Amino acid sequence: MKIKLITDSASDLPLSYIQENSIDFACLEVNIQGEFLQDDFGQTIPYEKFYAHLRQGEQTSTSQVNIHTFEELFERYIQEGYTIIYIGLAGILSGTVNSATVARINLLEKYPDADISVIDSKSASLGEGLLVAKACEMIQQGYSKNDIVSWVETNRTKVIHAITVDDLNFLKRGGRISAATAVIGGMLGIKPSIKFDNEGAVLPGAKLKGNKNALKYLVNQVLEKGVDLASQTIYICHADCLANAELVKQMILEQTSVGDIVINPIGAVIGTHGGPGAIGVMFLGTER
Repeated sequence: MKIKLITDSASDLPLSYIQENSIDFACLEVNIQGEFLQDDFGQTIPYEKFYAHLRQGEQTSTSQVNIHTFEELFERYIQEGYTIIYIGLAGILSGTVNSATVARINLLEKYPDADISVIDSKSASLGEGLLVAKACEMIQQGYSKNDIVSWVETNRTKVIHAITVDDLNFLKRGGRISAATAVIGGMLGIKPSIKFDNEGAVLPGAKLKGNKNALKYLVNQVLEKGVDLASQTIYICHADCLANAELVKQMILEQTSVGDIVINPIGAVIGTHGGPGAIGVMFLGTER
């Protein structure tokens, strides 16, 4: 059985990993100065250039993947005889998974024997990416499609998202948190943290004083909530603050053994809502 793994650009995995493992993807888009550009793992708009726009006050917005795009993407692999697993950005954050679901329904009318699984990751950025990478690993190890889908659906709410941001106003503008929450964070002069609930909705977390305490908080979340750290990969995503990401990695390795640590920038779509300076650690725990 040939399995084709597909994700979307909000998974924020390294482009080299996507390419080396033949993972296909659908691109969400970001609107910059009235022009919609593909969020394609830093190819169309490099990460540094995107965050420079945000720091200069540019008001960016994002757009989900449409149904037609998924129909074209899925149909190509159906015709090549693949069974398809698509793992997408949390449905509560974007209509992208819904577009994929409608595309699946439409294609099954044309190809009744097609095998397409659409999975809502209930996650974002490298939290989604973690699930994609695990599915990829299971494909390479020869697991069945049903076993892979079952693992992802069972474990998606065990993906912990520990995130700190510099400015809550980016989340407020995108409708991810309330105006009151954003104002309180700004008034206290703190480094706010956020977390995800089991549907992937953004919730306010601990309020942290200063960058040093914020980074310690991220590390402590791994130590307190992570399971079987010695054999799992920890994912660190950052919004143009690589030095902080490297410091978090160093702090984790000083205190525990882990299977591996992957660091990658946050792409334009997720970065639009998190803003420059955001940093997140994603890993498997017992529950969110």
